[in-house]
Amino acid sequence: MKFATFIRLLLVSALALTAVGAGFAQMGEVADPVPYPEGVQIGDNPIVTFSLDEMLVYKGLDSYSEPAWVTALVEAGELPPVEERLPENPQVILESGMSTGPGVYGGVWRDFSAVPTAGWNLCARQTQGWFGINYIYGESLVKSGPMFLRHDNLEPLPNLATDWEWSEDGTQLTMNIIRGAKWSDGHPFGVHDIMFTWEHIILDENVNSWTNRSTWQIDGEDIILEQTGDNQITWTFPVANPVQLLFKMDFLDFNICAEHAYAPMHPALNSESDYDTFETFQVQDELPVPTMGPWVAVDYQIDEFMVHRRNPYYWKVDEQGNQLPYLEEVTFEKGPSGIGRTLGTLAGSIDHTNLENPSTYVEAITRQQEDDAHFRIEWGPETLAFDVEFNLSSTLGVQNERDQALRDLFRDARFRRAVQHAVDGDGIGQAVIRGPFMRAFASGLTPGSPYFDIDSVVYYPYSPDSAQALLAEIGFEDTDGDGILNWTDGPLAGDNLVVVLDTSVAAEATGQIGDAFVLLMQEVGVQVNLRPLQGPASNDAITTGTWEMRVDRIGQEYTTSFTRCQDLGPVTDITPDFHRADGGSRDLLDFEAEIVEIVNAFCLEPDFDTRKALMARYNQLFTENTYKVGGIVGRYGLGLAKRFNNIPVGAPPFFYQWTWGNVIPEAVWVNPDDQINEIFPGTLPDYGMDDM
Repeated sequence: MKFATFIRLLLVSALALTAVGAGFAQMGEVADPVPYPEGVQIGDNPIVTFSLDEMLVYKGLDSYSEPAWVTALVEAGELPPVEERLPENPQVILESGMSTGPGVYGGVWRDFSAVPTAGWNLCARQTQGWFGINYIYGESLVKSGPMFLRHDNLEPLPNLATDWEWSEDGTQLTMNIIRGAKWSDGHPFGVHDIMFTWEHIILDENVNSWTNRSTWQIDGEDIILEQTGDNQITWTFPVANPVQLLFKMDFLDFNICAEHAYAPMHPALNSESDYDTFETFQVQDELPVPTMGPWVAVDYQIDEFMVHRRNPYYWKVDEQGNQLPYLEEVTFEKGPSGIGRTLGTLAGSIDHTNLENPSTYVEAITRQQEDDAHFRIEWGPETLAFDVEFNLSSTLGVQNERDQALRDLFRDARFRRAVQHAVDGDGIGQAVIRGPFMRAFASGLTPGSPYFDIDSVVYYPYSPDSAQALLAEIGFEDTDGDGILNWTDGPLAGDNLVVVLDTSVAAEATGQIGDAFVLLMQEVGVQVNLRPLQGPASNDAITTGTWEMRVDRIGQEYTTSFTRCQDLGPVTDITPDFHRADGGSRDLLDFEAEIVEIVNAFCLEPDFDTRKALMARYNQLFTENTYKVGGIVGRYGLGLAKRFNNIPVGAPPFFYQWTWGNVIPEAVWVNPDDQINEIFPGTLPDYGMDDM
């Protein structure tokens, strides 16, 4: 049975119950909020945690090792010795923090990407294809992904910044940077790369970077970054101890750009270039490009297949001095939809999937129980959530009278609540997958968040009658008898009430929810037209404000809120995505003013209990005002090849980061008998002899 047909039958049953008085409001009345129910636990693999000094240190070792075939290249004069390629004090991943222990070289991780590779300029917000590709390509000062493994301190792990210290008054943070590390092409890495990134990427308003000037401000006052030593930087803040900003020094937010690669193309440093050229000069298949990551993309058959080989200059080792990574190769098959990753894992051709498309859960669970299954599944907390967002900007992307009328409508709390009453979250969850996997979501914080307080949720029940009453109160009527409400005044008077809903091609569940949303809104007299978008097109629509409503799989700000707290409300020009500033200006909704106050206080609050109390009030405001419309919520499943060793116990598919940021992939290894053939065995990224 097709999904649309199934959800239509489900709706018929639901509407019949409503008609006979199933506890919801009658026509003309609006239902009161009801208590939000507890979820059902599925799976439970407790995480094994460590202190930082059990996980890693930075120190020089007596000797270092590498794969024998790499040593052969050294002996042939094609590569410097390993000790010359490593920093003075490499990061040492300790055996005490490993789940299996030091490993052996060899093997492949086969993965999948459903997002087109736009290019390799991650600094100018180009995507390499997500699904892990961006993560193993870009490196940053700190890492938050493995934080779930720590029990000593809830702060990111050192990375290219080896350690840091706060001043006595808390207004300065001094960071030491790894000394003597090199980019994958052999060029020296150092503070010069960090300062280039700060001055010519983040602070240059013409570069479409992941963060901008407003991100690095507190109450409108600038944060200052300076070089204070050969291998040292110092941050100066306008307030004391803003520890949250450590999370802004992580993946994407402070992805470090190679000065030697980017400066020659930067318009501020090369008058013959321009910003469009700068953004796009690293095209998809001109490889390799310099990286600090464990593997380097060496071959890309556009929209088909990508191969990454080990980085011979990677700056991490194990306790025995073995240069990491253990795995020689990572590959990414390309496909049109994220479901391809799960299907490939079930078939045995892909080694990892995040179970995030609920329609595949039953098949995946059934397959992993079979004797010949090459993968296993672990389940995380309730953090997989989908909601519906409104474009709340009053001006950004507004091009005509229709756009303006819709923005005014979206900013009316009665309309947002009407949409929430029209959404049958439990019904959609059961339509997507039968069983305890997905349920209604009230929006706001996820139930799996450490900041979630169930009593803070203002939960509006599914009630088509309530939705119709609110729409009528706004002034909509079906004046032409076609079943769709009409505008009754203003420039659109007489027109049908029609909205466009964006969904993601890569995230199949957004399309399924979109299909259900179309039918549910039709029942209350609103016509919804779907617009499925690929990743780059969706990003462009968000940046320019040229969208109306969209189904979104929510980000980590609603789970690990302290790590991305500025995304929680309109406190920077580019956050949240659904209410961006237009040229620096933004008309806040009434309740958003308090949201801003809460978020600003939360971002600077060191005490967890106080932060949790702030988030309870935030979540109440969010749900009471239907800031976004709740859809469904459930759990991510993590499917990984059984042959992989050193996967951290209890590794979640998504928490502080996605899987590739959680499993410490450079330490993953495979027993020789279980290794599969490489695509390009015995080869390294080829930049030319001059660069080696």
